[in-house]
Order: sequence, then structure tokens, then C-alpha cells
Amino acid sequence: MAARAASPVGEGQSLGTQIEGMIERMPPDYVSVGELLDLFGDEGLLLVTILLTLVFLIPVSIPGVSTVFGAAILLVGVSRLLRRQLWLPGKVRNRRLPSGRLRPALAGGLRWVHRFEKLSRPHRLSVLVDGRAQDTVNSLAFILAALLLMAPFGFVPFSNTIPALALLAYAIGFIQRDGGAVLLGHLANIGTVVYFSVLIGGGGFVAQELFKRVAG
Repeated sequence: MAARAASPVGEGQSLGTQIEGMIERMPPDYVSVGELLDLFGDEGLLLVTILLTLVFLIPVSIPGVSTVFGAAILLVGVSRLLRRQLWLPGKVRNRRLPSGRLRPALAGGLRWVHRFEKLSRPHRLSVLVDGRAQDTVNSLAFILAALLLMAPFGFVPFSNTIPALALLAYAIGFIQRDGGAVLLGHLANIGTVVYFSVLIGGGGFVAQELFKRVAG
């Protein structure tokens, strides 16, 4: 499939409309991350990131998605941090997932894109997005959100949803140069870290109590 560059956001089509078009152009049977990237090419990596996060915004479970999509999003963040063209290992690029299960999940998550579009304001709080230092900090935060998305807590409610919301906010903030959206991404990252800390702490406490009872 030939690579296709994304049209600049704001010139003709909204973010939601562009994402809807990507979903419609997905192959009918199976789709790989490489094919999703080819829909828009390297110039549309943030649009692809938005697309990849949608499946985590509704209560649906598709085996292997968080690992494959999370790894792809992670490498998008690394490419932004290093300011280099995206490279994906063959295992991630060629992993095939069922379009029949992905398409309704992606379409269901689109409502979050429309919500963020209504809230987003280009060039708001520009101090958070303008400058090399800000780009570095924001790219590192983006990478952290991708790592949190890949954490092995998929069976726990909201463990994928909160970091996915962070990534969605970051991607929209980067595209729109909207510091407000980026700030929401930072807050979602902090919320995810707190949530995971509670889960780990609670799990450790339960394990300790069980050990005491067994040992006693």
C-alpha cells in the first residue's frame, strides 16, 4: 500500500473527519500497524497515534492490542524526541489484527476525539508547547504515557483508558499547538501513576496478609 501524507489539520478536514476516513480505508479482513501507518505516512504519525489510542477508550478487549499498539506509539514518541523518521521492528509493523473487531472499537472511541476537538484551542497556553525544551519534556511525557499503556494491568478497569486519554490529549495538543490539551495529558499521566501505585500497593498488602495467614 503506497504511503500517503496527511493533510495539515485545519485545512479542509477536522481531526475527527480524518480519523473516520482512516477507519473507512482499513483493509476488510486484517490490518497491521504498518498498513495503518501507510494510510497517512510519516507526516501523519500523530493522527495514527490518535487512531491507535481509540481502541482503549471503550470497554473492549482485543488480545495483543496494548502491546502492539503501545509499542508503535512508544516508537512514535522516541522518533519525536530524537527528531528522526519513525522506525518500527518487523514484529510490530507486520503483526496482523482482525479489522472486524478493531473497526467498531475505533469508531466507538471517536467520540473522545470529537470531545477534545470541541475543547481544544490552537495556540492556547503556548508556553507549554513552544520551544525546544518544551518539545523534549512533552516527548518524554508522551513516551511515559505509552509505557504506562503497555503496563501489564489490562485486566484492571481504566488501566488502559487513562494513559490512552493522556496520549490522545498529547497528540491533539501537539497537532493544534494547544498547551491546554498537553496540560490535560500531563494530568492524566500523573493520575495513571497514582492509580498504578495504589494498585501495586494494594496488591502488595493483600499478598502480605495472605502470606501471614498461610505462614501462621
